[in-house]
Amino acid sequence: MSVEPEPLLRQQVAYYRARAPEYDEWFLRKGRYDRGPEHRDAWFGEISTIEAVLRATLRQKNVLEFACGTGLWTRHLAENNRRVIAVDSSPEALAINRKRVGLGNVQYVAADIFSWVPSGPRFDAVVFAFWLSHVPPVWFDRFWATVRNALKPNGEAFFVDSLLEQTSTARDHGPLGESGIVRRRLNDGREFEIVKLFYRPGELERRLAEQGWQGSVRSSGRFFLYGSMTPAK
Repeated sequence: MSVEPEPLLRQQVAYYRARAPEYDEWFLRKGRYDRGPEHRDAWFGEISTIEAVLRATLRQKNVLEFACGTGLWTRHLAENNRRVIAVDSSPEALAINRKRVGLGNVQYVAADIFSWVPSGPRFDAVVFAFWLSHVPPVWFDRFWATVRNALKPNGEAFFVDSLLEQTSTARDHGPLGESGIVRRRLNDGREFEIVKLFYRPGELERRLAEQGWQGSVRSSGRFFLYGSMTPAK
């Protein structure tokens, strides 16, 4: 990926704002993302595994969630933790999230994650689902510095993201590759280009270790990777 990130990120923000009402179709494997019962069973089996790890790992914490979206992960964080600050650049997604979660221990912030700086005490955990793959490669170090600065010294970063699996995307999308840029189509036919990177768990774990993080990045099987990392002392 050699293009300047700013124009692409503007498209990315516009895409996720427009996509908010239909985002859950991807997660729930509906409409253009429906690839049959066997596919759904495998997909939701892996999701359930990661959700169980998340619930077991983060309990009674103060949590910062980046790219909280429509609340599919916020709901688990809110049920099991003291406080959640949920940040997203899409007011449309935040409105859906607020309605889905409906708990008073969540504070919502509409902001650009690349420029927003949290105030107040540091957090026990920073969580981001399907966000790291949308961070331009030239901003990878910068993003992880933001995560580190938001965490308490013994804090934890927990994240989930996509593996390179062709059936994860919509049936009318083009084949996925490793260029770092994909073209995405909405239900109404509008198209956008966005950042989309696919990391291999072992390589990502090694890269983070080189930056002073310790922990593990694992594959859930076919569709996802998930990781838990803490700043090395």
